[in-house]
Amino acid sequence: MPGIRRQARVIALQTLYEYDTVHHAPKEVLQRHAEERHLQPRVTEYAYEVLEGVCGHLTEIDAHIQSAAREWPLQQMARIDKNILRLAIYEILFNNTVPAKAAINEAVELAKLFGSDTSSRFVNGVLGTIFNRAQQQPIPIAESEVK
Repeated sequence: MPGIRRQARVIALQTLYEYDTVHHAPKEVLQRHAEERHLQPRVTEYAYEVLEGVCGHLTEIDAHIQSAAREWPLQQMARIDKNILRLAIYEILFNNTVPAKAAINEAVELAKLFGSDTSSRFVNGVLGTIFNRAQQQPIPIAESEVK
């Protein structure tokens, strides 16, 4: 049986995919999944946390995706790949409770499980670019160090 966070990511991914495809309310979709599958409360809690985070930062997250994958407009990107990227970018840039490399590895595993033959390479490449950019951001100098 997969761990709590992996189960939560799968449910959150399926919820985001349904929202992206037919625009059902994400919280209602997640609640339905939780009830139908008799999910443990901790799985549902983390899935809600990730879902709310992705939805709350969607514009920023999509801008990161578009910047890192310029040759693939969001409208043309496979929905499953786009939503895997959204989950991982939220965990890497906004959540900070999951090590970035673990979030990338989890996203690649989701891409292997749900995506096409090329999804895992695509997801890994986009997330690698975003992670490297985040690492290269200049660290603000404290005011006391400014002369």
